[in-house]
Amino acid sequence: MEEKVLVVKKGLCKGCEICVEFCPKDILDMKDGKVNVKNISACIQCNMCGKLCPDYAIGIRRNG
Repeated sequence: MEEKVLVVKKGLCKGCEICVEFCPKDILDMKDGKVNVKNISACIQCNMCGKLCPDYAIGIRRNG
């Protein structure tokens, strides 16, 4: 089975907080004006964050 991981590219994040607001499991918050993963174990890999991020700074990616 292919493993998927949540990838955050903080250099691309502009701090709009869209991903934080729409995460159904509330695993994200903001730290120093950038998205921060506060509870990765609760992530259901729905990729809502990646679908809504206007800057492609976060999302679920294949590992490997």
